This record gives sequence, structure tokens and C-alpha cells, in this order.
Amino acid sequence: MKGEKITRYKIFIIFILVIIIRLDLTGQAVPGKDENIPFLVTFGKNGETSWGDNDFSSIFFFTIPKDFKQQFYIKVFDPDCGGEHDEIQGFFDTRTMFSVYGGKGVDPDKNEASRGLLPGVDFKTGNLLASRVFGNDSRYDNKYYSFGPFNPTEGDYNEKWQSYIFKIICEGISGDDGNLYRYFLSRVPDAEQPVEGANAFTYEYTFRMWNDNKSVSHIYPYVDTGVVWIRQRNFDWDDDGTILVVSRYKQGITVPISNEDDWAMSRIPIEPAEVGKSLDFQFHKKQEYLVRNNNVVVSLENQRGDALKFYSSPIGGVPVYQPVTTIRKIQKK
Repeated sequence: MKGEKITRYKIFIIFILVIIIRLDLTGQAVPGKDENIPFLVTFGKNGETSWGDNDFSSIFFFTIPKDFKQQFYIKVFDPDCGGEHDEIQGFFDTRTMFSVYGGKGVDPDKNEASRGLLPGVDFKTGNLLASRVFGNDSRYDNKYYSFGPFNPTEGDYNEKWQSYIFKIICEGISGDDGNLYRYFLSRVPDAEQPVEGANAFTYEYTFRMWNDNKSVSHIYPYVDTGVVWIRQRNFDWDDDGTILVVSRYKQGITVPISNEDDWAMSRIPIEPAEVGKSLDFQFHKKQEYLVRNNNVVVSLENQRGDALKFYSSPIGGVPVYQPVTTIRKIQKK
């Protein structure tokens, strides 16, 4: 009996450790593991918006918990534009600039311009900590490049989330090809060692879909307090299947989908049970035939016009629909 209790205790401890490790790792990669997205994508500024990038730039924010005291690195996988993964238009001539910002002005909760959603307003706010331009360079093809090291206190402190905020901007400064890349937040430059408790988010998600009919991609917007309804906007979906919204309350509602080089919009009501949690936007590819190299842009705003954050590791975990069962009290005769 005693041995059986010890065995159960060991199994329980292993189970908890597996959960902790999994949660830790999924928060470091951008896109995250649960999102099932192969790459972010940014085209050169001379590209066509019909290829799936509406503004030729991308902004992501990294949150570093205030209790983390070590240095860290922001790593970019395949930062050059040329070679195995990137989308060629004629020949590779695109130059892409990655820039890391910290300091006052970075936190998008305190500085709306930092989100990069205001037309004509400079989003390069904060202190420039590091920057590099990449062209077609095989040295960086299918490999990581590490920005850093950075100290957590170089970020912009957010009291609500008890974290320091950093920003990385990717811009297609010339050419017309699509640069496909990923990020990873690491404690060391030459390996992928996660920063415990960290996360990443963006306000406008521009990403590549898998070339696989059976693949389903996800993004996870967080619904903060006071949200009554949200307006979703998707761009250049190319009529590639269905976009579903799932939550603990919603089993799966469809939204209007865009065709080539246009936007589709709709309003989605938010129930009280969904506040303070993440939604699951699911991207189900068309089954009749394969739409290849589909790049899509998605953004959300609430009834006040404030943009919602998409977290790489969903706040509160991946939402799973939980049907509400009504219990009827039976009267005794």
C-alpha cells in the first residue's frame, strides 16, 4: 500500500513537471507551438498587397517577468530573404530590417502609437537597442541570428502584467519578395533556452498558412475586462476555407472571409464568461483543392476601437468549448 502511494506520488510529480515544461516552452517561440503556424511573413516595400501583406511591416512585443534577473536574447530564425523558405518574386532582391526597442514609449498599453496601427504615425517609439539589415545571404538561411544580450530593465515596465516590455519591428525596406521567419526568446545566444514566464504578442498578425489541406492554424486574442463585442478584420484570405471562432462558450462560429487583396469584417458578441480569457481563431484550409503559399493578415478591436492582443502562448491556456448543461430540479411527489 505504501509503495503504491509513492508510485502515485511520483507519477503526479512527473505529470506536473511535464505541464510546467510544456507551458514554459510554448511561451518562447513566435509563432507558438499551439498556433501551428509555420512562419511570420513580411514583404519588401515594393511588393504587391495581393500577395498577403497589407503594410510591409510587422511588430511583436516580448514580456519579461520582473523577477527574471538574467540577460536574454531575441533570436530570429531565417532572417535573410532568399533560399529554402522565402517567397521569391522573379529573383531575390529584398532587404529586411529587424530592430529591437526598449525603454519608455515601447509599452503599447501606455503608448498607442507603439502598436503600429495608426496610419501615418511613427511606431518606432522607445530606445533603439539593436538593428540589422538582411538581404539574400546564405549565412543566415535556415539559421538563427541572435540580438542581444539585453537586460530586462532595459524594457518598458508594465505594472499590470508585472513585466518589462520589448519590441521588435520587421520592415521590408526594399525589393518585392516575401521574407518568412520566426522568433525565439532565449537565455543564451547559441541554443533555444526559454525565459520562464515570458510571452509575446502582436496586434496585427501577418502569417503564412501551411501548404496542407488537413492543417489547422490558430491565433489567440485575449479579451480584457469591459469588452462587449469585437470587430474582426481579415485580409487576403484568398477564400482558402473557413475561419472559426471558438471559446469555452462558443462551439465554433464562422466569420466572413476575404478574397484576394481585400478585407472582410464582422462583429462578434462577447459573453461575460469569455472576459479575462483567450479566444481561439481557427483557420481551416479549403478541402476541394490546395491553396498554396497563402499569407493572411488578421486584426481585432473592441467596441471602443482599442486593438486586442494576440498572444503566442494563450493567456489562460487554449480555450476548449464547454457546453452548458441545464440541471432541472425534480419535484418529489
